[in-house]
Formats: sequence, C-alpha cells, structure tokens
Amino acid sequence: MSSTTTHSEPSSSVLHRDLHTVPKRAVGGEGNYVILDDGQRLLDSTGGAAVSCLGHGNEQVKQAVKRQIDQLSYCHSLFFATDVFEELAAFLTDSTGGKMPKVFIVSSGSEAMEAAMKLARQYFLELHAPQPQRTRFIARQNSFHGVTLGSLSMGGHVFRRELFEPLLLQNVSHVSPCNAYRGKKENESDEDYVARLAAELDAEFQRVGPETVCAFVAEPVVGAALGCVPSVPGYFPAMKAVCDKYGALLIMDEVMSGMGRSGTLHAWEQEGVVPDIQTVGKGLGGGYAPVSGVLIGNRVVDVLDKGTGAFRHGQTYQGHPLGCAAALAVQKVIKEQNLLQNVRTMGALLESKLKEYIGDHPNVGNIRGKGLFWGIEFVKDKATKEPFDPQLAVGVRVQNTALTPKYSFSIYAGGGTMDGKRGDHVLLAPAYNVTENDIETISRLTAAVIQDVFQDINA
Repeated sequence: MSSTTTHSEPSSSVLHRDLHTVPKRAVGGEGNYVILDDGQRLLDSTGGAAVSCLGHGNEQVKQAVKRQIDQLSYCHSLFFATDVFEELAAFLTDSTGGKMPKVFIVSSGSEAMEAAMKLARQYFLELHAPQPQRTRFIARQNSFHGVTLGSLSMGGHVFRRELFEPLLLQNVSHVSPCNAYRGKKENESDEDYVARLAAELDAEFQRVGPETVCAFVAEPVVGAALGCVPSVPGYFPAMKAVCDKYGALLIMDEVMSGMGRSGTLHAWEQEGVVPDIQTVGKGLGGGYAPVSGVLIGNRVVDVLDKGTGAFRHGQTYQGHPLGCAAALAVQKVIKEQNLLQNVRTMGALLESKLKEYIGDHPNVGNIRGKGLFWGIEFVKDKATKEPFDPQLAVGVRVQNTALTPKYSFSIYAGGGTMDGKRGDHVLLAPAYNVTENDIETISRLTAAVIQDVFQDINA
C-alpha cells in the first residue's frame, strides 16, 4: 500500500521526487508528530532524514528565529559580521574544547562537503613548502557525502552516482567501509579487521601516490547508504595513523551522525581521534532552518593563518542569520535540557527493544547503531546473509507500509546495503527528547510492520 496518491497526469507544479505521484501533504507538526491534510497524525520516528532532533514546533527555537527576523534577516558575509553567527561559532568551537577553532556555516551537507574538499586542497597550497601535487581524495564504498558533483564524487552510493558517472571527479578513489556485519571474516577479531582495513588504505595511498592525496574522508557512523553502521573500536585511530604517515588530512563527515545523534555532540568524541576537518548538518539546526557547517582543526587553521589568511571560497548564504539563529537555539536546548544523556539512555532502550522484538525474526540480519541512530538490515537467508532481489524493494515496502493509517509512523528505507545494488535496510532516528513510552511505541510499531511485510513477501 503506497503512501502517495497516483495520478494519470501530474497535478502539481513541483518537481517532486517522482513526477507520476503527488505525495500526501503535511500541514502541521506538533512535538514528535507530523499532521497530514486528511487529519492523519504520523509519529516521526526518523526526524525526516535524521534531521528533526527536537521534534516539531519547539517554542524556544521558534521564538529565536522570530527575534532574528525582526532584528536582521540577511546580510552578506563579505561585508558584515553578525552577533548570531559569532555566538554560534563560539558555541561550536567551545564544544570541541578548542580543538576545532574555526567554523564555516552554509546551508546544506553537500555544500559543507564541497567546502571541506576545497579547504583540504588549499591547505596544501598554503604550507610553507607548498604541495600542489596533492589533488586526490580517498573515501569509502557505500558512503554518502552529498549530491553536488564534488560531494557525489566523494561518496560511494552506487544508485545516486549511476546517471552522473561521466561528470564525476576522477581524482577520488574508494576503499572498503568498516562494516563488521558484511566485512569481518569468520572468527576475525576487531583488531585483525582494523589491521586489514588499515593495510587496504595504506595500499591505496601507495597505488595513487601518497604525495598526491589531500585527505581520507569517512562517516563515523554510515547513515543513509548503509543504515547506521558504526566503526569497530580502534578503526579511526588506525586510519588516522595511515593519514599521518603520508601527511594527508582526515575529514570526518558527521552531517547525519553528528551533533548529538550518536550520543555525544560530536561523533568523533567516541572514536579516539580529532579530525582535521569535520562537516555537520542535520542535527545542527534540527530542520528549523537549512543550515550546515564545517569545523576546522588547529592544523589547518594555523597553516591558513600563516599563509594568505583567506579561504578562497564563499557563498551568498554562508553564515545566514536565520540559519545561525535556529542552530544556536537548537544547540542551547540540547545543552540546557541535557538531551545528550537522554539520547544515550533512550538509545540503549531502543537497541534492547528492537533486539527483543525482532532480533529473532528470520529476515532481520543485523540491528546496529549508536545513540538514537539505529539501522535494521533485512536478508532473505539469515545464515548466509543473502539479500532479497532488489526488484522486491523490501525496504521501501516497509517504509510505505509504516506510513499507512494502520501504523502511522515513519521509518527510513535504503537499498544497496550489501554491494551498492543489492541489500535492504531501514533506519530509525527519533528526536533527542523522546520518552520511554515513545521508544516502546516505535519499537512495537517497527516490529508489527516488519511482521506484516514479510508475511506477505514470504507467503
């Protein structure tokens, strides 16, 4: 049963994601619910795409944005600074303990990744002994870093790249992700798995020429592309050691997994490393305004400061006052209400409930995640981990069934989980202020939908 209404002729002037359907219309948001024009109330268990970290209609955030509109809605950062941008940047740098002393604010995760790529390149040109030969990046397969041509080139999402391969950058190569469920060999320890992945990264540096690489780019917890896959312990220190060996930077993409989603404000706090450049986005402003950012480490800032002192990159809407006001207000609510602790507590409860209710289901291969960021991977055969035929669109069926009035909640589907083409998963990313009752409801609804869908598939 579809969550959209199909028409023989398009009845909207919007270029929707599918020209042949017009999605149901959302007319309101209240707490953890999205309200549709037919009166249906959907429990927003995913925050859209892990965005709405405070739910909908938070009064403190709304008032902050309104005050900013009354004061100043826009000015160009080439000419002017604003108090709200300065305050947001100070908040973010303080949150890193001064390890990331500069902040660049834009409007989307894709823009943040583009800026990070440019900054990495400029870093090597600003060195006292410049290294202009550094033009390459190494990222990971089955990753997602954005949809602009540069960020899409960085990502390893097969489906999103497919139509545009001839346009993508040729200076980006990809190594294996850290995916214990699919990547670890039988009886292989975490230490041996990490050593094998580090050797692979080292070999890739050698293959392309270590003196040509600007940075290694990775998500601490892989979001949409793999369904909330965390790295195993020790992975990022090992990758950082390879980068340091060859003088390359480490860029961590926390657009989806950061700003509290994984249980700490910055996901790297749990990984034992500090990146040279970090991108943030969805949880930064909680969907109250389009906003994202780049946090820049001391190594890069020091070189830029001693060099030209100017990042040769700028956008009309960078540091937009409304985006900054929304982000600052969201971050203040998270801090004042101690919501990071709630993310950890409710995340542990969500993990236990999912494993209790669906862990033994024959088509649930893996349940994984961190904080309030959890993925469920589906398999046709639990023993062999064989995926379903992509034509069945298992994840999308789960997603669409969840949206029907019978269940009325959101769950976020993804495909290509195994090899970029085959494999299905869904993810859950509820708001940071969810309660035990909310978690119980989400867990039971998830289990019920999965039972429903697979009864039909396996019939």
